[in-house]
Amino acid sequence: MGIVNPASYFTDISTAYMLKNQLHAMPDQVSTFRLVTVIPIYLAFIFGFIRDRWTVFGLRDRGLLLIFGPIAGLVFFWLGAQKITFANLYVGVLLVVFATRFLSAAYQGLISLIGQEKLMSGRLAVVWQVVVSIPAAIGAWLGGVATVNLKPSTTFTILGILAFGVGALGLWKSKAVFAGAYDRPEAARLDLWTDVKRLLKHKAIYAPVLIMFLWNFAPGSNTPLQFYLTNTLHASDAAFANFNAIFALSFIPTFLVYGWLCSRYPLKNLLFWGTVIAVPQMIPLLFVHSAAGAQLLAIPIGLMGGIATAAYYDLAMRSCPPGLQGTLMLMVDGGYVLCQRLGDVLGSKIYQSDPKNGFMYCVIAITVVYAAIIPTLKLAPKHIVATADGQANPEEQAEIYKELHPD
Repeated sequence: MGIVNPASYFTDISTAYMLKNQLHAMPDQVSTFRLVTVIPIYLAFIFGFIRDRWTVFGLRDRGLLLIFGPIAGLVFFWLGAQKITFANLYVGVLLVVFATRFLSAAYQGLISLIGQEKLMSGRLAVVWQVVVSIPAAIGAWLGGVATVNLKPSTTFTILGILAFGVGALGLWKSKAVFAGAYDRPEAARLDLWTDVKRLLKHKAIYAPVLIMFLWNFAPGSNTPLQFYLTNTLHASDAAFANFNAIFALSFIPTFLVYGWLCSRYPLKNLLFWGTVIAVPQMIPLLFVHSAAGAQLLAIPIGLMGGIATAAYYDLAMRSCPPGLQGTLMLMVDGGYVLCQRLGDVLGSKIYQSDPKNGFMYCVIAITVVYAAIIPTLKLAPKHIVATADGQANPEEQAEIYKELHPD
């Protein structure tokens, strides 16, 4: 299981415990909340497509940050001023997710574009995931701290300030990133209908979407684990947050290993062996018998997922059609989160169906689905995965030219 949005850890863990502790929600109610409030992510490709075609104030991705960071911040401030109810949490979190889809479209589309242009999608995938892992760990830890020590109003105020900080990043124009970034063939756009047809005909998009969908099907790792730790093992509310923090940090060593491997071996090799290592990733959860044990086992769980996660993002970045980087990356993002939420709902039902063995059944389900990724790797076009990071790929350049000049 990989990492997508670091801010979501803080928001997700805090609101989940507000539901559990203040509104006395059951596991299926918490997982349903998590499923419904991220509906915009299921349609995230729309936000990505808007990003690819909408030039905000002439600033492209920077404009999206400047607009939607503050919008998310204002919604958090509104939540902080409201009474905690199911309705208010549903509305507020849904609006935040809507705003942050444009933020995700901006940074994911931009990083994929740069990765394609500079032939460094693998190394950028590593930098991206390492940089994401640190705030993800901090966000998870803060979610636990906030649950134990802060009022909901204070938690939402902090999240609002952070969102405004994200918006302020739109003021930063680094020449190393933006100089000529939108002028090369990889960034070229055609008319609206032609771009839609190009997207549907681009066979490379389907492999990363399906792989990421399967990769995040983890019905035992969210709500069931949260309730297993706090209800069955009688751990504190912070235990689940600490598990996620350690889990996020534990990806980093193998991310760095991928950064060394990706420029030496073809992507096809790294995809296969990374997946083989990751298939049994969640099996250590079967040996969780205490909060301390869960936090200790979070280390190997994270380590086993690093190579696969980096390889899957490398594949996604390489697979983007020219000028439609935001669309594909948000399709990947949407499939990732949809599967996470559906898996969480299923896991909650499995967990509640058998008080003694439900958690074990969840872990078995995760492992079976991860194994299904191996045959799915064959869907990736051979020319996309044939080279190592930094190697020129004449066949890919020819495909770009052909796609932009269909006549």
